[in-house]
Amino acid sequence: MSARDRIDIDPPYDYPAYKSTILRSPKQPLLRVAPHPMEATGPVFPRKFVTDSEADLTTWGKGAPLGEKMILTGRVTDEDGAPVRNSLLELWQCNSSGRYAHPVDQHDAPLDPNFLGQGKVLTGDKGEYRFVTIKPGAYPWKNHPWAWRPAHIHLSLFGNAYSQRLVTQLFFPGDPLLPIDPIFNSVPDESARQRMVCELDLEHGIEEVALGYRFDIVLRGVKSTPMGV
Repeated sequence: MSARDRIDIDPPYDYPAYKSTILRSPKQPLLRVAPHPMEATGPVFPRKFVTDSEADLTTWGKGAPLGEKMILTGRVTDEDGAPVRNSLLELWQCNSSGRYAHPVDQHDAPLDPNFLGQGKVLTGDKGEYRFVTIKPGAYPWKNHPWAWRPAHIHLSLFGNAYSQRLVTQLFFPGDPLLPIDPIFNSVPDESARQRMVCELDLEHGIEEVALGYRFDIVLRGVKSTPMGV
């Protein structure tokens, strides 16, 4: 039994307060399937797979996007603090008005022609990563009356194959919407929930340009970052 099995780190598949889980959660016990040999070989993400410009979400358009510019840094490590190197880390988010650049998102907020809301980077030798982006806005959703999602950023991590994908969400400190957000609160353990909240990190910002935030991701152990949110 792993540490993640002993402690309620990850959210359950079926969490009634998060209504869409009722429809998409498995109705039968899960079966463990041995990985295919192709899933264990790699790496499949060489350095040339990602360009440096893909880590800066503010240079995609013809001008600067609207909103609060921010620098997001952190490390990806295992439970012993060893770096997870050359791992593909993808980011996607809404714009500063709380709208995604996606046709499914039709809520009444403006799109930003200079912000696509997606980027990717490969972790370095110390497991480090860095994104330049803007702080996302909150937005309404129809999960429950007066429902608004707190500002958040989606992150997905790949090992050395696409089948090894893990997904989590990053939240911001002091957000008053966190106590009423069913996705954030679907993580049963309070200390695990707090590991999804990034930290203000002025040292890694740019003075008079962008605030810095730090979000470290731990993939295993009792202090691992919740996944599946």
